[in-house]
Amino acid sequence: MRQPEVVVLGGGAAGFFAAITCAESAPGLRVCLMEKGPRFLSKVRISGGGRCNVTHACFEPNALAAHYPRGAKALLSPFQSFQPRDTVEWFENRGVKLKTEADGRMFPITDSSETIIDCLMRAATGAGVELVASRAPSAGNRREEGGFVLSFAGGEKLECRRLMLATGGSRVLSGGKLAEALGHTLEPPVPSLFTFHVAEPWVRTLAGISVPDAEVAVVGLGLCERGPVLFTHSGFSGPAILRLSAWGARELFATNYEFTLRIDWFPKLDAEGLVRDLEERRRAQPARLVVNSPMGLLAARLWEALVLSAGVSRSTRWAELSRSARHNLVQRFQRSEFRVVGKTLNQDEFVTCGGIKLNEVNFKTMESRLCPGLYFGGELLDIDGLTGGFNFQAAWTTGWLAGQAMAAR
Repeated sequence: MRQPEVVVLGGGAAGFFAAITCAESAPGLRVCLMEKGPRFLSKVRISGGGRCNVTHACFEPNALAAHYPRGAKALLSPFQSFQPRDTVEWFENRGVKLKTEADGRMFPITDSSETIIDCLMRAATGAGVELVASRAPSAGNRREEGGFVLSFAGGEKLECRRLMLATGGSRVLSGGKLAEALGHTLEPPVPSLFTFHVAEPWVRTLAGISVPDAEVAVVGLGLCERGPVLFTHSGFSGPAILRLSAWGARELFATNYEFTLRIDWFPKLDAEGLVRDLEERRRAQPARLVVNSPMGLLAARLWEALVLSAGVSRSTRWAELSRSARHNLVQRFQRSEFRVVGKTLNQDEFVTCGGIKLNEVNFKTMESRLCPGLYFGGELLDIDGLTGGFNFQAAWTTGWLAGQAMAAR
């Protein structure tokens, strides 16, 4: 292999964007992008169920940064330089138009991640980036005269003047180990964006039911989110659950993912409002069975499960609903509690918090403050965003900054 001037380790979104930006900004510069696995952009391929949630239509830097449980402050300045509007323009200038869905997520109009992958591959090859798959160094060292020496199995060595690490989160530790060998510190990585397993068997019988608006909280930890909740074959998922897992990633890790989850199924109503609605139902439909009379937007099967779990029998009619039974229903609707006994990583958005300590990186250039010529990008940093395109945007932004800086040195 010809000795490159720039080596980028990690063929994901951040690494690709950095390599392309660097090569386009400095034509003739030898840039090599290496990926440990056999395929580039594997996370891009599966994102959004194969549609690729490229970014989010949040175009104000302060509001954008608020979607990152870790890294919000550090990303404020980078988002002034490259934000979702720039991402949209970058792809559209290369023939890929994006669309915005009702929740702000942005996808290619083809609804296919292959559109994004093809665009990035064309841009990389067009800029002259050397793409090397199924290869990664076993070690790396700084040279006294500057630059780096990367060592590979079999004794081969590769020298470069600038090195970027964009190897992803804790699932692939090689990039973190190399960063540590070059003097950096890693915040312990733990999962973020995961779903909850619950112990109550009846919950799993409702798999597929979605509640458009609920409030979810972890008892005793002060964690609370509101939004859609989805019943799964193992417990709960949906945007509210994923956001809760992201903001509470470290706290929930410390519990070994065993805690009490509390759900308010009618967050728009207080206790008095629920009592009024129940009393109105009792007056308007006295002969109907309570178990067959869903309120609000709750699915019939969920309503039935909540009513029965509150101790109201199947044969109870609204006219027969006692004050104590009404109280039990209000408690169940507002304070349903479930024993969480584990987690499942959200396969479309597998994300970790943890990684390179942010105070060890210059976020104007993404260059190491400890090791000149070393750059970082993407999830290897102690940065993680909520679901919805935010993690990809952090990858595009940090990759673009690193690419610009490596080209300018």
